[in-house]
Amino acid sequence: MNYRYFKAGGSEVSLLGFGAMRLPTIGGGHDKIDEAEAVRMIRYAIDHGVNYVDTAYVYHGMQSEAVVGKALADGYRDKTMLATKMPFWIMKGPGDMGKILDEQLEKLATDCIDMYLIHDIHGERWDTVKAWKIWDFLSKAREEGKIRFIGFSFHGESPEEFKTILDEYPWDFCQLQINYMDKDLQAGVAGYEYAVSKGVPVVVMEPLKGGKLSDVMPPSIQAYWDTLESDRSPAEWALRWAANLPGVLTILSGMSAMGQVEENIRVLSDADAGMLTENELEVIDKAAESYRKLIAFPCTACKYCMPCTVSIAIPVVMDFRNSYNLYGKTDKMQSEFNMFVNPKPSDCVACGKCEEECPQHLEIVRAMRETAGFFEA
Repeated sequence: MNYRYFKAGGSEVSLLGFGAMRLPTIGGGHDKIDEAEAVRMIRYAIDHGVNYVDTAYVYHGMQSEAVVGKALADGYRDKTMLATKMPFWIMKGPGDMGKILDEQLEKLATDCIDMYLIHDIHGERWDTVKAWKIWDFLSKAREEGKIRFIGFSFHGESPEEFKTILDEYPWDFCQLQINYMDKDLQAGVAGYEYAVSKGVPVVVMEPLKGGKLSDVMPPSIQAYWDTLESDRSPAEWALRWAANLPGVLTILSGMSAMGQVEENIRVLSDADAGMLTENELEVIDKAAESYRKLIAFPCTACKYCMPCTVSIAIPVVMDFRNSYNLYGKTDKMQSEFNMFVNPKPSDCVACGKCEEECPQHLEIVRAMRETAGFFEA
């Protein structure tokens, strides 16, 4: 396993981090974790050099932390940098912060959390962070020995929004969605470069875009990989692209099967910054551009269309519609649609208010109708 140096902690962090958002489940639901298999996978990863495990209060219906706590028993906690997140957006007020943190410590069966993040900062949530003076609470928690390092995960709309947040506090690290398809999404590569310029390590999430960059490739995309003198899988190219960024501290992968753990360990034991050639980077960029041309509705998830009059999560549905064009309908995609999309796009009443507000002038009503046809038939 390759490692990156974490200056604030004076320690080496594995380039592969175990993300506990997509643990194996039982019965097709998201909330029933296969605990025995999840514990086996996490411990296998640690036994093979992974020393960073990332979870969150809300993952798997608030069950993920407890399972991670079980996995880190029997001496595994001492081998691990443990990360979890404060879900301030589900709290009633600042008074809940201490209660939630203590609950997390209990679930994780630990006295101290190494890497504690303010979870999912963007838009109006940033105003709440400031109004509640959350970093004052976190600084006190650090003084009390309950947490060690303070960071945040970002899901905002632009690098500029990210830079504003990064400049506000002396963060120990930050977590960004970065992959070769999303170079310009959210904070993007521009945000990554700004963090590096300020000496803030970056933890990468969604390097495989929720698994989409590891799914079966459309022939037009596979043709690009076939030009390279290697039999690497699309998933391996995506992981290597993220590893090629020198300011990345660790790359989180949400693994749901032992085979994925074994494969990711293999890849990130042999990948590092500067290893991709100019030709390989050029081919990856071309593949990404071809992906983008397959997108039916270039929704930016700006949410100007929200709230929907019948409470449909329009940006989420638009993502499924685009994913259908990109990857075809997989069993995994159908399962996620069934699990996470409610109300369904077929509930759309075609009022048109969303289209009036959309700055991209997208035919949202048509997208709802098409998505319903693809996933609800």
